[in-house]
Amino acid sequence: MMRLITSLALAICVVAGAACSDQSNGGGSGNVLVIELNSGKVLIKLRPDLAPKHVERVKQLSKEGFYDGIKFHRVIKGFMAQTGDPTGTGAGGSNYPDLPAEFSQEPYKRGTIGAARTLDPNSANSQFFICYDATGCSSLTGQYTVWGEVIEGMDNVDQIAPGEPPAIPDIMQKVYLQADAK
Repeated sequence: MMRLITSLALAICVVAGAACSDQSNGGGSGNVLVIELNSGKVLIKLRPDLAPKHVERVKQLSKEGFYDGIKFHRVIKGFMAQTGDPTGTGAGGSNYPDLPAEFSQEPYKRGTIGAARTLDPNSANSQFFICYDATGCSSLTGQYTVWGEVIEGMDNVDQIAPGEPPAIPDIMQKVYLQADAK
């Protein structure tokens, strides 16, 4: 009987294909964001389990090409690299409404992606930051929405030019979902 159930489950996975593989790796390529930098690619596992509205927004903006060519306007070594503002000043965002906070107790650590916001907890829009280490970012836990984590290419993030703003800012050349790669 157990053999029959295992065979049926395997057959369903073969027929369903991507659906089964997406479940086994935490979401598949539809939940992996790729950021192309001068130094190389950064792969980010999106976390809809923690912040579904923020992940939906990032996917939407990425598909629209919103993030392509946007600068890292605030980069503090040992803390974080911030981007996502089309004006390059830290004061801008997309034309979509701000998002409600989706705070969690997911700890901020090296590679955590958080939604940037003003003092208003419900003001996140398009800007985000990548944490360099837990020491600099741990105090953000429960205060800023976590929507992703770097799973590959953190060495490329480490090479982003520092400054507030950097003298010669790095840009996100292209941002897209891995599933949409051509």
